Amino acid sequence: MLGEFEYVMLTAAARLGDEAYGAAIREEIDKATGRRCSLGALYTTLDRLEEKGLIKTRMGDPTPQRGGRPKRMVQVTAKGVQEAKDFYTAVTRVSRGVLWEMNRIADR
Repeated sequence: MLGEFEYVMLTAAARLGDEAYGAAIREEIDKATGRRCSLGALYTTLDRLEEKGLIKTRMGDPTPQRGGRPKRMVQVTAKGVQEAKDFYTAVTRVSRGVLWEMNRIADR
C-alpha cells in the first residue's frame, strides 16, 4: 500500500497533468496541505515511485527561466492510478462512521 506522502505526490502529479515536474508538484502539495516538503524528500519519493512503476519521468526541454536546465517531467502510469485509487478507497472505507470531534474522543 502507498504511504501518505506517495499518495499526495501521485495526486498532485495527476492534477498537474502535462505540467507535472518537481517544483510544480512541490507547490501543489504546499497549496493542498499547507505543509512544505523538502526537495530531498520530493526527489527521493519520485525516485521510489518510478522504481515501483507508479510514475514515469523524462527530461523536458531546457527553459530560460531555469538557466537553460531541463525540467524532470512526471507522468502517472496506469499502475500509479490504480494504486492511488486503492489507497483512497482504503482510507475512505476505514473512515466510515468516524466523527472527528475532539470532545467525543477526549472523553474516552
